[in-house]
Amino acid sequence: MINIIASHGSELLSGLGQTVLCSVIALFFSLIIGSMFAIFEVLPGKVLHTIGRIYVEVVRNIPLLVVTMFFYIVIPQYVASINGFVAGTIGLTIYTSAFIAETVRAGIQSVSGGQMEAARSNGMTYWQSMRYIVLPQAFKIVIPPLGNQFINLVKNSSVLAFVAGFDLMYVGNDIASTSFDTINSYLVVGVMYLIITMPLSYYMRYLEKRTNRGAA
Repeated sequence: MINIIASHGSELLSGLGQTVLCSVIALFFSLIIGSMFAIFEVLPGKVLHTIGRIYVEVVRNIPLLVVTMFFYIVIPQYVASINGFVAGTIGLTIYTSAFIAETVRAGIQSVSGGQMEAARSNGMTYWQSMRYIVLPQAFKIVIPPLGNQFINLVKNSSVLAFVAGFDLMYVGNDIASTSFDTINSYLVVGVMYLIITMPLSYYMRYLEKRTNRGAA
C-alpha cells in the first residue's frame, strides 16, 4: 500500500478531489430537488402530487448506473455534448434526490397537522407555513436518515468510474490494471473513501445529538 501511495499519490489525490467535488455538487442539488418533490408529494393538489409521486417511484426503482449511462450516452447524442464527470454528477444527483424526497416527505408528514393549521390561522400562506414552520421541524426529524443518504451519495459517486469521470475509483482501476497489484490498489482506494465518509458520519451523529438536546 505504501508503494502504491508513493508511486501514484498525485493521481490518487486528483481522483479524491474529483470524488469530493462530485459529491458536494450532487449533495447540494439533490437536497434542493428532493425537498421540492417531497413538498409536491404532500400538496393537496392532485397534479403536483402526481408529478412528485411518479418522479420518486420511477427514479428510485431504476439502477444508478442506468440513470448515469442515460446522461452519458443519450444526452450527448441528442441534446448536448457533456463529459463523463458532468454526466455522472447529474445522474447521481437525480438518483439521490428521489431517496431524499421520500425521506423529507416522511419528515413533513410526521409534523403535527396542527402546526400548519396554527400557522394558517395566524395569517401565513401555505408556502410561508411550509417554509418557516413545517420544514424546519421536518429536517430536524430526518437528520439521521439524511445523513445515511449523504454517506451513500459519496460511495455511489464511484459510478463515475464507469463513465470516465476520473474519480477515485476510476484512478484505482487504472492503478490496479497497470501495477498488477489489485489488492493493495483497492485497499488504498477503500481507505481514502473512509477518510471522506467517517468524518461525515461522526458529524451527522454530533448534529443529531445537538438537535435532540436543543429540542429537549
